[in-house]
Amino acid sequence: MIEGKMRFGYTTGACAAAGVMAALLFERGEPWDTVTFPALDGTMLHIPIKTVKKVDDGICVEVVKFSGDDPDITKDVSVFTTIRHIEGEVKFLAGKGIGIVTKKGLQVPVGEPSINPGPRKLIRQVIKDMTGVDGGLSVEISIPAGIALAKQTLNPVLGVEGGISVIGTTGVLRPMSEEGFKNSLVPQIDVARETGYDTLVFVPGNIGARIAAAWVLPKGAIVETSNFIGFMLEKAAERGIKRTLLLGHIGKLAKVAAGVFYTHNRIADARLETIAAYAAEAGLSMEKVGRLLATNTTEDALTILAEANLKDKVCARLAERAGIRCERYLFGKMQVGIVMVTMTGEILGMNDTAREIGRRFHWKLADDKWEDVT
Repeated sequence: MIEGKMRFGYTTGACAAAGVMAALLFERGEPWDTVTFPALDGTMLHIPIKTVKKVDDGICVEVVKFSGDDPDITKDVSVFTTIRHIEGEVKFLAGKGIGIVTKKGLQVPVGEPSINPGPRKLIRQVIKDMTGVDGGLSVEISIPAGIALAKQTLNPVLGVEGGISVIGTTGVLRPMSEEGFKNSLVPQIDVARETGYDTLVFVPGNIGARIAAAWVLPKGAIVETSNFIGFMLEKAAERGIKRTLLLGHIGKLAKVAAGVFYTHNRIADARLETIAAYAAEAGLSMEKVGRLLATNTTEDALTILAEANLKDKVCARLAERAGIRCERYLFGKMQVGIVMVTMTGEILGMNDTAREIGRRFHWKLADDKWEDVT
């Protein structure tokens, strides 16, 4: 499918629905090599079928996922759908590579295969269109590659174990937008809330996540924000979260201190300018401010601050301002603790809210000096 210059694909859910349709056509002795049916938004899907074969008491169909121009991790994977005739309503089963939901807060109940509502609805629609009834089949979905692919997703964090999820809202896979990626991060907050956490730990990326684990912060409270720090803070506030600890590298959090809440370096790279401004406020000479602005990394900037005995003072100020900026951004709906670190995990600065949150979580810091209010 093509819209404008972008090629659209079809979701894993649509692949499974196509498998159901092909299996029923095979059973009738009708052509099954390509199936056509409407997606949930009315778009007509034309999906080629790779193989159909009888297995035990069912029929198994293989469909190769086509992702169009979306950088989807399931691109070109095989989706196997096996149908069996049963009494009663449609039953969904997880085959190899499909995860099982183990935590509350997702769209699917605990204990169920992680086959989202969209794919379930699409499959039921195909069954009803083909058989005239909404039931009478069990549908087992397998994506063998899903066992390995799950490690590249948020499923382990969200409590989906054993594989990936069968997803898709309509069945049509549109190239991933920024909005879509942002929204894919939000369920982490819902799962943490359902687990019982009203205080969260936000980490923009791997550095924060690694350090949070080293400090024995609760895994269930940790939420990855990527560069969308402001967006995720807003979503947490909307859900009634009252306090959040934002833990990350100074390169990200210096931007937050300047009021930048989308921290991608192609959008806003004000790290050095922000550090330089607070360094000048703290008394750094203009000559050294110029040197700082000419550096390539925040680590180099920290070396200049250390030489002037201003590293602790400037970093403490940056952490304080980042917390103030976050709370102002949220109109006071949430308290935000800030901990800034280096690549290696050295603590550079934190605000009082961070200390309070950390103590309540019984964190284990390598340096006890940060336990004391400074």
